[in-house]
Amino acid sequence: MKFYLTGQDNFGNRGCEALVRSNVMLLRERFPTAEFLVPSFNIQRDKKQWLTAEQDGIRFVKAIPVASALKWHGRFAKRIDFLKGFPWPKTGIESTLAKDIKSADALISIGGDNYSLDYGLVSLFHFINIAEFALRNNKPAALWAASVGPFDKEPRALPQIVKHLNRLSMVSVRETNSYEYLRSKGVASNLIQVADSAFAMVPEAFDITPFMPESDRPVLGLNVSPLIQRYREKGESSEVLKLEVANFIRYAVNAGYSVMLIPHVMPLDGSAYNNDEVYMQSILAMVGKEKVHVSMPSNNLNAAQLKYLISKCHYFIGARTHATIAAFSTLVPTISIAYSVKAKGINNDLFGDSTYVLDTPDVSFDSLVSSLQLLEKNDAIMREKLSLSVPIMRERARSGVQQFSRFL
Repeated sequence: MKFYLTGQDNFGNRGCEALVRSNVMLLRERFPTAEFLVPSFNIQRDKKQWLTAEQDGIRFVKAIPVASALKWHGRFAKRIDFLKGFPWPKTGIESTLAKDIKSADALISIGGDNYSLDYGLVSLFHFINIAEFALRNNKPAALWAASVGPFDKEPRALPQIVKHLNRLSMVSVRETNSYEYLRSKGVASNLIQVADSAFAMVPEAFDITPFMPESDRPVLGLNVSPLIQRYREKGESSEVLKLEVANFIRYAVNAGYSVMLIPHVMPLDGSAYNNDEVYMQSILAMVGKEKVHVSMPSNNLNAAQLKYLISKCHYFIGARTHATIAAFSTLVPTISIAYSVKAKGINNDLFGDSTYVLDTPDVSFDSLVSSLQLLEKNDAIMREKLSLSVPIMRERARSGVQQFSRFL
């Protein structure tokens, strides 16, 4: 059995790597000799993140770039809104790349939030086109453990999106919010609810001594991403948020914690764009004398190693979804800094509400202090709830494999 895993194209985002690792593990439980074609824009860099990839059934293949026809359609649609409702180009795929999909037994789209507006309509229809190409070549195609929508900001495009979703062999979503949203839009017959596959990813133990603060203080893990700035008040200087976070770090240190800044998106080419490490280094530079109790791991850790490191934190506050999933799934009480539906949906499924969600526009010194105090107050309650809900989430993650296997 051979699967083509679309929806990601590099391991600089450790969340993408976590999804590949966890899905390979889950699918291999059902299909022990399965082979996986994993798209990459830089195969050699991604291989270094997973040294045993080949023996785990992975073959990296060249990723499919966004078609120029989609880019042009997107540019015109930005200027002329009604064009968003016109059929988006159903582009072909260059033959040397198309052969990878044609050689597979099924296509699985694992990107997590690609079927949303987080990255714009061009990105969305790029992944729709890849799935449609598989369907035209009579391959089962599934959207796998995703957060989907909402598409209310682009109502003209919604009918095409719903039509495509109904054509897929299976649409599995990772939280109740997405499930209920899609049912309300007319996606039902192929829709199931599962859980994010990364709940099942096994942490990779390694020597964390160089990265752990040298003290007997409890460790507060903190992940703050540059992505947050997009959702702040228009015109606000990036320095405002950085200073709020730096002041919070000082507070946490003075309250008796060691703080570990944990990047989860770090481009493997060292680019500063959308780079958690670069962003948090600029925050660390503002901390002052308290940074003696602040640490940051090296940028060459893989997703499974970062999960292991996060599991050693006493509490965690994070913006990147898969950083928080690494914490939740190792029973670490966590506050999610939310910029989209996915964080709230996952929290609702774990805890029954969004008590432990901090909306991105509300991030400040005061709100971070209140979040830490909430973790302290509800420590035992959160650990008990996670101990009950995480095993359920792991089994839900496996259920998608069982459902999809009937199409094979």
